[in-house]
Order: sequence, then C-alpha cells, then structure tokens
Amino acid sequence: MAATAQHASKFTRYLNSETGPKTVHFWAPVLKWALVIAGINDLQRPVEKISGTQQAALFCTGAIWTRWAGFVIKPRNMLLASVNFFLGGVASYQIYRIVDYRRAAGDSPGQVFKYIVNGSTDATGEAPARVEPVAEN
Repeated sequence: MAATAQHASKFTRYLNSETGPKTVHFWAPVLKWALVIAGINDLQRPVEKISGTQQAALFCTGAIWTRWAGFVIKPRNMLLASVNFFLGGVASYQIYRIVDYRRAAGDSPGQVFKYIVNGSTDATGEAPARVEPVAEN
C-alpha cells in the first residue's frame, strides 16, 4: 500500500486528498466564488443601491474565514482561504465606495457610519422612520 501511494500521480493524490474534489472542502469554496463574482459585478452598480450592512457582513466573513481556513483549521484549505480573501477585498472596496460617496455628499464620519449601518438617509441625515404595515379588517 505504501509503495502504491508513492507511485500515485500528483493528480491522483490531490483527487483523493482531504481537500480534493471528492469532498465538500473543495466544492463549498468553488461555489462561494459566485459571491465574489456577484460583488465584482456590483462594482458597476450605483453606490446608493449598495447595502452597507451586507458589505460589512461580507467583509467580516472574508477576513475571519481567510485566517481560519488558511492558518488555524486542519487540514489547511487554501482554496477556501483564497475565496474568502477576495470576498473581503471586494466588500472592502464597496465600503470604500460608499464612504467616498457619502463624504463627497458632505456627511460627517458619524453620518457615514449611520448610513452604512441603517441604509439610506433622508435630507436631515437621519435614517428614515420605519413604517409599520396597516392591518386590514
């Protein structure tokens, strides 16, 4: 058995590895690239249509899982680390776009933070009041 493992091709060893294509450790990161591609596609979207809370969540996910997948958990999954690195990078650029847009509009740093957390604001710089649905009889 040991002689067989030594003579197996690199492709065969990869195919049967703990992070190879026969495992969820391969397919989960491959499918997660769809989030990165969607984020790159959103670079063409107007800034006021981008969700600050969504981008903050994607940035945190990318930062946390880049560290864990690449350096903490065993087996190390560099495919998962790379997709999360790019996910965090795209989200951080989107956050930069939001901050730059709001600062150019004259917002203070506190107003920019509120905008990212609460979404769009009205002319006073405050988040719009939530409207409760009216129950019909």
